[in-house]
Amino acid sequence: MLADWFREHSTTLTTLDPQQPLDDLEALREIVDDARVVAIGEGAHFVEEFSRARQRVLRYLAERCGFTVFAFEFGFSEAFPLDRWLQGDGEDGDLAKVSRAAAEWGASDLMHWLRRHNRTSEYPLRFAGIDVPEAGGTLRPALEPVADYLHEVDPDALRLVDTALEVSDRFLKGSGSGAAAAHRWAGLEAAEQNELTAVLARLLLRLRAAEPLYVSRSSQRHFDIARRRVEAACHTDYMFQAMNALLSGRGLAADLSVREIYMAESVRWHLDHAEPGTRIVLAAHNSHIHKTTLEFDGGLTALTMGQHLHRMLGQDYRTVAFVHTADHVPEMYPDQSAAVGFTLAEAHLLPAEPGSVEAALTDAGLADRITLTDLRDAPRDTQGAPLLNSIRSQSSALSTPVPEAFDALLAVPTVTRDRTVRF
Repeated sequence: MLADWFREHSTTLTTLDPQQPLDDLEALREIVDDARVVAIGEGAHFVEEFSRARQRVLRYLAERCGFTVFAFEFGFSEAFPLDRWLQGDGEDGDLAKVSRAAAEWGASDLMHWLRRHNRTSEYPLRFAGIDVPEAGGTLRPALEPVADYLHEVDPDALRLVDTALEVSDRFLKGSGSGAAAAHRWAGLEAAEQNELTAVLARLLLRLRAAEPLYVSRSSQRHFDIARRRVEAACHTDYMFQAMNALLSGRGLAADLSVREIYMAESVRWHLDHAEPGTRIVLAAHNSHIHKTTLEFDGGLTALTMGQHLHRMLGQDYRTVAFVHTADHVPEMYPDQSAAVGFTLAEAHLLPAEPGSVEAALTDAGLADRITLTDLRDAPRDTQGAPLLNSIRSQSSALSTPVPEAFDALLAVPTVTRDRTVRF
C-alpha cells in the first residue's frame, strides 16, 4: 500500500544543481502555501547532496515564493558578521576570517553560493543564526560582543562578563563542539561550575532589570541583541551539564530540549524583529525541525525546535525533511581524544525496515531518483495512525509518526561526504 501511494504522490526532480531551472519544484508551492516559516532539513550532517538540495530549494523559495530571510542551524551571535559578508562586505576569500565555523564545518559551499546569489539575483536573502554558539561548544562568540556593548552602556557590569570568560577559558580553549565542551566542563571543580552558572544568571537579570537605562544609552535593537546573546550563554552553560550527563548515561528525559527551545525562540525573535510580512526559510537537521517529540531507544530525548515552533506558529510553520536511500552515511562517533569531541566516519546501514520512509521509496521503485513527496494525505491504519512510522536520522532509525512530523520529503539516491569539512 505504501509503495503504491508513494508512486502516486511523488514528483521526480530533474537535478540537484542549484543553477538549473526550477520548474520541477513547483509542487512545493502548494505544500508551502502562505506559511511564514518553512523548515528544510537533512537526515545527516556533512552530506554534499543535502547541501546542494538546500541551495536549490532555497533559491526556489526566494524567487518563486517571496522568502527573504535564510535562518540556519548556526550561532545567533556569530551570524551577524557573517550576514554582512554575505551581503557583499569584504573579499570573496574572507570566509575563514569572518567565520571559522562556517569555513570548516561543512557550510563553505553553501556560504559562497549564497554570497554569489546575493550579488547576482533579484531576490537576495538576509542570513540569520538561531543556535547557541558553535552548537554549545564555546561562550566567547556570544559574550565578547556583550562586553563591547556593556563598555558603552554599563561599564560597571563588565566584571560579570570578565568572570564568565575567565571561568570558561579554563576548559573551553580549543573546544569546537558541545560534545568536547561537555567533557571538559566535567573536569572543573563543582564550585567553578556553579560560579559560571551564577554569574551568567546575574548578568541576564541585570540586563533585564536595566533595560530602560540601556536602551536610553543605545537603542532597543542593540539591547535586544545583547540580551539574546546572554541568553545564548545561559542556555549553553546548561547544555554543558546536560550533554555530559547524556554521554555518561545519566541524562534526564528531555534535557537536551534547552538547546531546542533556544533555537525556536530565536526563530520567533527574527520574525518579531523583521519587517511585517517577512517569510523565513529555516535550515537545520531533520531531528531539530520535525514537529513531534524526539525519542530514541524508547526514551524521551528532546522536545524539538519544530515542536515548539508548531505550538507557536501553527500552520504558519511547515517542514520538508531531506532523506536518502543510500546504504551508508557519515556518522559522528563520540571521541574524547578528538579536538571536536567526535570522529567523523562512514557508517554502513542495514536495510530499511517496513514502515520506514526509505523502505517505502525503495519498494516504490523510487530509490534511484530525486523525489519530492507531499505527506499531508499519507495513508493511515484503521485506528488513524500513520503507516509511515520511521525515518533515518544519521545512522539510526527514528520511530515517529512521519506525516505528523513533516509535511513533505525530498529524497536523494546517493550520499557523498562533504569535501569542505576541515576537522
